[in-house]
This record gives sequence, C-alpha cells and structure tokens, in this order.
Amino acid sequence: MLRAMNDPALSIDRILLLPPPAGENEHVVVNRPLHRIMAFAGYSIDDIVDDPIARHTIYGYYKLYREVRRTYEIIDLERQWNNG
Repeated sequence: MLRAMNDPALSIDRILLLPPPAGENEHVVVNRPLHRIMAFAGYSIDDIVDDPIARHTIYGYYKLYREVRRTYEIIDLERQWNNG
C-alpha cells in the first residue's frame, strides 16, 4: 500500500511503503520476458545454450519484445503530454 506524504519545509513529495493490513494478501507480479519468450518458442535454457539457431531465434523475439514495449511506452507518454 502506498501513502503519499508532503513535506512543505523541504518541498519534497515522498511515498511511504506501508505493509499490508493484517489478513490481506499482497500480490507481486514478476515480469520475466525471457521465460515467456522461451515458452512461446518452445525452447528450454539448455536449447538456447547449446543451439545457436535457438539462441538467435530467442534473441530476435527478445528484440521484438523490447521494441514493442518501448513503442507502447512512447504512445502512453505522448498521450499524457497531449492530454488525450
């Protein structure tokens, strides 16, 4: 849970991380793009280490993933800047 805290003397906005209240579960989302890409392509880590074709295939998918992610980040930033 996040709580914003303003300190007018320092003119700094701080965010404090509070532990979740008792009885509530905290969910953590782990982002592992290489694991998802390997599962999509059907390769294991051993395949990637041993097979140069598999390594280049996964690397190509990873570059595509980074490009798509960056494109969506740019679109989101442009939306924020243009208020639309």
